[in-house]
Amino acid sequence: MLPNVLQPKEADHVPVLAEEVRSGLDVQPGETIVDATFGAGGHASILAADLHGKGKLIAIDRDPTARTYFERLAKRSTVNTRLLRGDFGVVLPQLAENGVRADAILLDLGVSSMQLDRPERGFSYATDAPLDMRMDPTQDVSASDVVNTWDERELATIFRRYGEERYARQIARAIVRRRREQPFERTGELVDTIKCAIPAPARFGEGHPAKRVFQALRIAVNGELDSLESALPSALEMLRPGGRLGVISFHSLEDRIVKRFMRERERGCTCPPDFPVCVCGNEPELRALQRRPVRPGQAEVAANPRSASARLRVAVKTEAGEA
Repeated sequence: MLPNVLQPKEADHVPVLAEEVRSGLDVQPGETIVDATFGAGGHASILAADLHGKGKLIAIDRDPTARTYFERLAKRSTVNTRLLRGDFGVVLPQLAENGVRADAILLDLGVSSMQLDRPERGFSYATDAPLDMRMDPTQDVSASDVVNTWDERELATIFRRYGEERYARQIARAIVRRRREQPFERTGELVDTIKCAIPAPARFGEGHPAKRVFQALRIAVNGELDSLESALPSALEMLRPGGRLGVISFHSLEDRIVKRFMRERERGCTCPPDFPVCVCGNEPELRALQRRPVRPGQAEVAANPRSASARLRVAVKTEAGEA
């Protein structure tokens, strides 16, 4: 069973794969852990409890509302806690450059429930709200800026690349046509335009017809994939030998990046296959705990439908990774 941690009604969300994260990262008293996507603190409170009052928690989040949840956790915990506000793709490299070391690092990717469940943030296609989608409300570019100023080709590219949207060109064309008459200001306006742009059968297919476009816009607005690409090498650099890196992804684009990174660092030797002996001298820097990502069980999905697409990968840093 999980230790006494923040309950969902207090934390505004249910941390996905909580038991699996706890088991995979295997936090021990006295260690330093980094939750690079703190959010409402669900995973962090679980991991901090396993420190048993001895150790350090470094929390990172770009969303200023995370501070309230961090302060709540810090008051309850006896471990040394520190909150760093910023994009983990920027903060983790800074920590690595300054020689900060960790025993466990967690990245829980994507949008958090505390963002989805607040209509004014504009992340959800299910509620009419200002078209925003910024994880950091102080940044300059919002979803409204992208939709109203990017040209048709740019829009179609991100819808196809980040949303894997089949009707990317038709939707981009409809957006440009509509904004000539009136700029987009609200999520409902965008949802209506998407529905009108796609064939009628597609409106009643699997999932909401605006789901993929909203995902693409969110990724583009927040630079999520670039942040992930930047963060992973720095996370590996920060880990002590034997330290564990855990990443929870929610769509194939994220998981593909994580899978490729871990497998490249597991491979070690980069010599051509026809070489009789290794001459590169490279050794594996990581060792994956499982070959396939861990997925939530039926009970968790039933209790928390948002966990359905979650995938957890955990890898251990080897002695060679310290070189």
